[in-house]
Amino acid sequence: MVKTLLSIDWDYFIPIKREWCGSYYESVKNIQAIWYKRYFKSKEIGQDIVKEVVPGNMLNVFWRKAKDRFNIKKNINVYVTDSHKWSYDIAKENNCNYVINIDAHSDLGYEGLNSFMFEVNCSNWLGKLLYNKIAKKSLIMYSPYTYEDKNEFEVINKKFQVNYVDFNTIKKDIDIDTIHICRSGMWTPPWLDERFYSFANEIEGEHIVERCPYRKWQVNNITLSEKLDYLYCS
Repeated sequence: MVKTLLSIDWDYFIPIKREWCGSYYESVKNIQAIWYKRYFKSKEIGQDIVKEVVPGNMLNVFWRKAKDRFNIKKNINVYVTDSHKWSYDIAKENNCNYVINIDAHSDLGYEGLNSFMFEVNCSNWLGKLLYNKIAKKSLIMYSPYTYEDKNEFEVINKKFQVNYVDFNTIKKDIDIDTIHICRSGMWTPPWLDERFYSFANEIEGEHIVERCPYRKWQVNNITLSEKLDYLYCS
């Protein structure tokens, strides 16, 4: 029996800069501090990233497109977290053996087959699901703002059943059994958090919000010592 997890990363909608697309340690402090650091560094060269980093147009039509392609139950469980790594546990606990990942990153693992030797994290959770035979197949729908190319994962693509699609090529009428929406706070800014929660709440279902701490964006209300901490200690 096929059970499908639809896993949506908020960074799918956010056109961030290439230099922000590294590998980071996710923590409650870092998912906020890194954005203050980026903000102050950008201000030093006359840029205002609060005005520059805003969601793309796809955000306004996403759920309409999703409902056109997928069969989404009204009482579906909708998990909301910060880190995408929780898709691994969500798929496992809900017996999902088919994963559709809508994301700016593949999350297959970035060290080839060696990626599966590491513990589950935000960069390899999908690859680990395939490697551990929890998922039998997956679809990846890349963001229009991705800096990745599917050919970077050629070895993994050949070993497992991984396909790349968009809303024009994905098969219609796929039954969705579980939804996971993650914020990926290291890659998406705090000033968009209200829009993130609004997006998550647009889909009907049983919303389960876990491990997604509220982030305050008070750039005009911080002390000098806090600013220095963000600039040099984060």
